[in-house]
Amino acid sequence: MGVFGDQVAVVTGASRGIGRAIALALAAHGANLALVGRDADALGDVATKARATAPHVVCYQIDLAEDRQVDEFTARLEADFGVLDILVHAAGTMQLGAVADSSACDLGRQYRINVHAPYVLTRGLLPLLRRNQGQIVFINSTMGLGTRAGVAAYAASKHALKALADTVREEVSPDGVRVLSVFPGRTATPGQAAIHAAERRQYVPERLMQPEDVATMVVSALAVPRTAEVTDIRIRPMHKI
Repeated sequence: MGVFGDQVAVVTGASRGIGRAIALALAAHGANLALVGRDADALGDVATKARATAPHVVCYQIDLAEDRQVDEFTARLEADFGVLDILVHAAGTMQLGAVADSSACDLGRQYRINVHAPYVLTRGLLPLLRRNQGQIVFINSTMGLGTRAGVAAYAASKHALKALADTVREEVSPDGVRVLSVFPGRTATPGQAAIHAAERRQYVPERLMQPEDVATMVVSALAVPRTAEVTDIRIRPMHKI
């Protein structure tokens, strides 16, 4: 059966990077998966791998920036699975730029995907999560704990995501729902490769954390007995870059 046998997990951003790694790790422990992303082909590839160990896997090609699609997904999920035990928010976007060089649209898009979408999806799925005393995971960033020059819009969105997670935890803890925020440093993902290119830096993925490293931490935290709650995990590459 596995650690998460009979449990249902929603993973956003499941087509690549950290979301993909978490989805496959949950599948390896027997969870049923609802994979959410925009790239249907990539989702299908993850689903094929996950079905080797997961009892049931369904792909949902949706744009989380569109509230209507999020609402439709919530209804479809309840019809397809009927229950929900784990919600992992791994979808996100990052665009570099100093405040003086960035537009309001840059801020708006990152806020829409990094904060607004998790807010709307969490709100829609809370009844199912409360019913099963489920767990919510917010994949944040070390930029949600601090900041540096050139990432104002992104850091602002990630600080807001931390505030959202902390507030949700206070609201749902009495119902037995656990909430975890994960703050990874630079991780070897397609997005990180693009960031290195924008920074004009050589991309050496083996010197970064791997998505599987983050997935290992998430799965371990979710499996902690119900006498405890892991609230925050900060994880960074062993090698400084």
